[in-house]
Amino acid sequence: MRQRRPFRVGKKSSSEKSDARTVEEIVKDLKPRDHFNDYRKQSLKLHGLVCAKCGREFDLADQHLLTVHHRDGNHMNNPPDGSNWENLCVYCHDDEHSRGLLGDYINKGPGK
Repeated sequence: MRQRRPFRVGKKSSSEKSDARTVEEIVKDLKPRDHFNDYRKQSLKLHGLVCAKCGREFDLADQHLLTVHHRDGNHMNNPPDGSNWENLCVYCHDDEHSRGLLGDYINKGPGK
């Protein structure tokens, strides 16, 4: 029968090899490899720091308020020419996504 090692709190000795990964390493492996940042940066470069819906202009200090909206609704469809993207401010992006919910509610009505 294999002998179990006791649970230790504290540092491992230099002779013990660490198989444990840090939280940062685990999170890095779970996230797509900068997929979001790649297409976001490209969209901002192609379309500029302007909301395509309301026309509000942004600068480097507040560019975090711009989001990339996928016109076809598929966040995995990221053509390099940017044809499926439009930069929307967070307010217009929220409005764009809530329109479908409001339309469904109006057409179906409560309890239908």
